[in-house]
Amino acid sequence: MKSIVEERAVELAEYMIGSGATVRKAAKKFGISKSTVHKDVSERLKYIDPQLHKQVKDVLETNKAQRHIRGGLATRKKYQQAHEAVELAKRQFTG
Repeated sequence: MKSIVEERAVELAEYMIGSGATVRKAAKKFGISKSTVHKDVSERLKYIDPQLHKQVKDVLETNKAQRHIRGGLATRKKYQQAHEAVELAKRQFTG
């Protein structure tokens, strides 16, 4: 019989593999910390289901390789929104 922690680790891995979710997204969906997600899928899962561990490890590596791109897009969006807010304020002020 699997413990709750083992079941959670398998559920997290299946979710991350199926959706390509990041640790952050999985943590938010399951209502647990990023540290717990990471420990479950990178350490505990290795002993529970080695094959599933390998699959989720591939997802983690892909997400790690893409994080600089996501960070750049987030920064771009932030400054774009700030620029739009300034432009809106100018239009309202000049009326």
